[in-house]
Formats: sequence, C-alpha cells, structure tokens
Amino acid sequence: MAHQSLYRAYRPASFSDVIGQEHVTAPLEDAVKTKRIGHAYLFAGSRGLGKTSVARIFAQAIGCTPNDLYEIDAASNNSVEDIRSLTEGVYTLPFESPYKVYILDEAHMLSKSAWNAFLKTLEEPPAYAVFILATTELEKVPKTVQSRCQVFEFRKPSRQVLAKTVTVVAKKEGYALTSDAAELIALLAEGSYRDALSVLQKVLRPLEEASAASGVSKDNPAALSREDVESLTGAPKREQVLSFVAALSEGDRGAALAIIERASHADVDMRLFLELVIETLRATLLIRYAPELHAALKDELGTDDFAVLEVEAKKEQGITHRTLLAFLAATEHVRYAPIPALPLELAVLELFSDK
Repeated sequence: MAHQSLYRAYRPASFSDVIGQEHVTAPLEDAVKTKRIGHAYLFAGSRGLGKTSVARIFAQAIGCTPNDLYEIDAASNNSVEDIRSLTEGVYTLPFESPYKVYILDEAHMLSKSAWNAFLKTLEEPPAYAVFILATTELEKVPKTVQSRCQVFEFRKPSRQVLAKTVTVVAKKEGYALTSDAAELIALLAEGSYRDALSVLQKVLRPLEEASAASGVSKDNPAALSREDVESLTGAPKREQVLSFVAALSEGDRGAALAIIERASHADVDMRLFLELVIETLRATLLIRYAPELHAALKDELGTDDFAVLEVEAKKEQGITHRTLLAFLAATEHVRYAPIPALPLELAVLELFSDK
C-alpha cells in the first residue's frame, strides 16, 4: 500500500473521476466548454464529499496553474486583516494563467467584519478572478454572499456507492472485500468518501504490515470478511446484533438488557450498535411483509443472515413495527445521552413495559 493516505492517492483528478456529484460537475464542465466562467462559486455539503477536489479540478480546467491558485483555510485565516490581505492581492494580474483562482475552505468560519470586507470584492471582482468558497455549514454563510455566488450543494453518497468505491479501491490495492465487509465499511463512513477510504486504510494497514501471518496479501488476495472489518475497526459484532434482535423477538427483556450491558463494557459504539439494530429490525419486517424483496435482501444481507432473520420474521409474537419505532425514537437521544447505552435500555423497557 502506498505510504500516503488512500484518500489522497485516489483523490479525483478530473470531472469524470468524481462519483455521485454529477449535478455539480455537469454544469461546471459546461461552463468550461462554453467559456462562461462565473466569478464566484459556493460549494456546500458535509465533510469528505469532494468539495475541495472539485474546486481544484475546476481551477485546472479553466487553465489556472499552481502559481495562480490560492488555497486559504478560513478556519485559521478568518479575521478582517486576513481578508484585506487577500483582497489586495486579487488586483495583481495572474502570473501565467487566464485566471487567478481563490479556494476559500471552511468559508463559514469568517468573522462578520471579514465577510463585510470580502463582500465588496465579490461584488466587483477583476475579470480574471474566480472565487470558490467551500463550506460544511451553508446556513452560516451570509445571504448577501450566497446571492453573489453560484451555489452547488454536494450530496452524500448512498451506502451502495460507498461500498462500491471501497471495493474498487481495495482491488486496486491488491485486496478483495466480501460484499458485507464493504457494506460495513460504508456504514462506518457515515456518508463520507474520505471517511470510507480512511476506514478501508485502517483495515488494510495491519494486513499489509503482517501479510505473512494473516495469509492475506497482494500475492494471495483472499477476500476480507465482515468479521475482519469488525475486528480491525472495533465495530459491533454481527452476533451481538443478531442475538439482541432474537432476544427482542422472544420477548426476553433481561437477555436484551444483558446484551446491551456487555456491548457497553466492551466499549462498543452505541450509536453504531443502534443503527445496526434498526437496520436488522427493518430487514426482518421486510422479509415478513415483502416477499418480492427476498432476493434483494438475501443479496444485501448474505444467505446466512437472511436465514436467521427469516426465522425471526415468521414468529407471530416477535418483531413488529412497534419494535422498530421504539429504537428509531432512541436515535434522537443516543448521541447526547450522558450514558450512551441508556436510550437503548429505555427502548427495551418501553417495549416490555407491560411485563
């Protein structure tokens, strides 16, 4: 594996490399082809979606060389003095390019006075200046600024897109992932391309360092299983989740609470555990009520897990929509609960309050 991070190694280098943001790249490509380059763009979206990468690709596409490309971190350069220094430099002609491009990352971190200083330059920029503002918090960018920019909102990729991405990258690195291993990595990434590749790197690094002991290497690319990913990332084990759902199905309150307690003592991420429980409950109900989805669910879950949940789905007094609702309600509290396990415990107690 390369010493640099996978995210850097596989950072998109052209518009065609960018996955899942066609609603952004298509109009930018059209602007390049028609030579209708705007003077200000605002890229918004959560972290790890490729905002800075697309900004660099666009800068290169309009002929901006590294000497005329300026990247500013607004988180640490957010004062009015910083912005005045930037705007003074804007009026110097480009060194060797038709455009000077300024990429302002974390733009929402600018102070109010800095925004006021920047606004005049946005209103009347020199013809060769292009500003690309990137932000994870669009609502914190003043409306007066937004109105002077072409705004593009980056979308979070689906779980399927992330799973496909890590599978492809793993293969390029000389490893194979089973489908459920890729799905778990995608889940851990929480909708971020960057985090998906960071999790993949965390999984592959020890195998690279100890390939002889693991028996998995570029010369012997055995598929990495979900269990491998669980072990190397500390994610909740599938058996924990399935046992918990089985306890709920049996109406065994004590067993369900005991599983939560053991998971908590094992430092399992309760938010992730809850998410996996919800997905498993949902799958159980779909197996029961949507036979036409069985083939897709078997492919998604794997034959073994599908068989386990099919048994639970057939139990008359087992999992119901009320079970799913109880744990869905717990998601509102799990992130901020003083005791991370408490929302899950309360959901169990709510379900079995008549016992």
